[in-house]
Amino acid sequence: MSLKKFSLIATSAMIFVVAFAACAFADPEAPAAAAAAAAPAAEVNPMHFLAAGLSIGLAALGCGIGQGRAAAGALEGISRNPSAYDKIFTPMIIALALIESLSIYALLVSLLSIFA
Repeated sequence: MSLKKFSLIATSAMIFVVAFAACAFADPEAPAAAAAAAAPAAEVNPMHFLAAGLSIGLAALGCGIGQGRAAAGALEGISRNPSAYDKIFTPMIIALALIESLSIYALLVSLLSIFA
């Protein structure tokens, strides 16, 4: 299977899951009177959930690619010059931690977009 076909199938599956997630968790037995009697809650925009999901997905994709490239470059450098292990390994670990902090920052921003 080509990468183009795989990405098309994966994107279609993601859109399907996002579009029909509300139907999966809907409660058809909830009476309308109980919903009307409940205290009015804050208005929740469903687009915030979509934006949060897409932002986390894109952040994970970008960070995964970045971490893979950083590790590949470091391992290639170490394999070409094994004596440079000490000079390459520590900066690689720091770079991986910084890349991971970007995905945690994206998680924080998406959670703030949902709950704030």
